[in-house]
Amino acid sequence: MHVAFIGAGGVGGFVGARLQASGERVTFIQRGPHLAAMQTSGLRLTSQLGDVDLTEVDVRPDADGVGSVDVVFVCVKSDQTEAAGELAKQMLGPDTAVISLQNGVENEDRLAAIVGPEHVLGGVIYILSLIEEPGHIVHSTPGAKLQIGERDGSESTRARVITEACAKAGLDVELSTDIEAALWIKFTGLCAHNGMTALTRCAIGPIREDPVCREVLIRCAREVLTLAEARGVMLPDDFKAEPVRVFMKVPPTMTSSMHYDITHDKPLEVDWLNGAVVRLAAQDELDVPVNQTIFAGLKLHAAGS
Repeated sequence: MHVAFIGAGGVGGFVGARLQASGERVTFIQRGPHLAAMQTSGLRLTSQLGDVDLTEVDVRPDADGVGSVDVVFVCVKSDQTEAAGELAKQMLGPDTAVISLQNGVENEDRLAAIVGPEHVLGGVIYILSLIEEPGHIVHSTPGAKLQIGERDGSESTRARVITEACAKAGLDVELSTDIEAALWIKFTGLCAHNGMTALTRCAIGPIREDPVCREVLIRCAREVLTLAEARGVMLPDDFKAEPVRVFMKVPPTMTSSMHYDITHDKPLEVDWLNGAVVRLAAQDELDVPVNQTIFAGLKLHAAGS
């Protein structure tokens, strides 16, 4: 199977390195210093799940000459989705799967508008993994969970083949029959956790221990649940009852990708997280004051330094 990754950072580099190490043909599309380092020295992954050292990788600045592939994983920030879609379009075959492993709930539709809805599957990944330095990815959490599924809930051959390849690579992967719900479950957590850790510049521990901050975290999540329900997304009852339960159990030092970005003067994805809640809620005539406040508190930092 030939798998292309648009973005070889914390997510694309992690999944791609594992797939190549297991025998799959992998092409990375990347730019900047990370591209130069990978061209010169390959890709190194440091992970509690096992290190990978790839001395040779197929890495390019664009899709020229790649040809059609079996799968395209989109692993860039959400503000780059349209550009990624145009790259993916150059690598399409009749049954190529295009899977976003990005944050947010709008990327699948944005990609489908470019490559065609028949090519787009849904994808969700839970991971904290970053570029430590060009050519070196560090996966800093004990696990990494991946969910993949057709958007209509069917169990297609291509979804099964992709899932099996990921499992062979040692990934904790699930073939989902309700990927829309899976996307919204992650989105709910991202808006609350990423939003509050970035806004306060604190890890989750102090947030959940402070009664005021804990209540804001919960209310933020509940606003996203209300939005999902208004849009016809059916979420599990146990999740709706305690939408931030997972963040009450994680290590108190856990932060988030948006916390990392704001504390390192990097661009934020807040437009596609809390900002998306505000935008979508306006379409449905819903009030989301907590998400609006978090968005307002971070919006002026969204461009980074």
